[in-house]
Amino acid sequence: MKNFALGLFGEPSSALAAAGKLKGAGFDSLELMSPIPIAGVEEVLGEKKSVIKRFTLFGGLFGALFGFTLAAGTAVLYLHPVGGRPIITIPPFLIITYEALIFFGILFTVAGFFISSRLPAFRDRVYVPETGVDKFAVSVACDNEEHFKRAEAILHEAGAEQVREVGEED
Repeated sequence: MKNFALGLFGEPSSALAAAGKLKGAGFDSLELMSPIPIAGVEEVLGEKKSVIKRFTLFGGLFGALFGFTLAAGTAVLYLHPVGGRPIITIPPFLIITYEALIFFGILFTVAGFFISSRLPAFRDRVYVPETGVDKFAVSVACDNEEHFKRAEAILHEAGAEQVREVGEED
């Protein structure tokens, strides 16, 4: 079971400083909770790459392939008299290909949003109600008691008003 060291701060600058010190000390899984947006979080914690655009790309590719295969398969399966013209013609099939591309691109984007947002939550995340009102919190995962003590010392040194040990099920 993983425990988390959670430090509560009254100022966003001290919370950012604590997150920077923890990152510099080698702690990986940091979370910063705040009631308001804080400028400079990306510089301290690093910018997170969004995977949603990949979901959209693969959804669009899948949709285009599906739409063209659907139209071509239907034309081949149910033959109509075409008077010497090709059975699979590109211009009319582009319409269903385009529409399927858009449809599956949207579906995969929504699915990617839910997956990257970790919804539905299969595990509880650390949450402190005070961070929704007037406090700033920095939480870091600790594997053992030694890591917790090191994180606790860094959080106190950065000016934490309170440091708590929080388990996953708390």
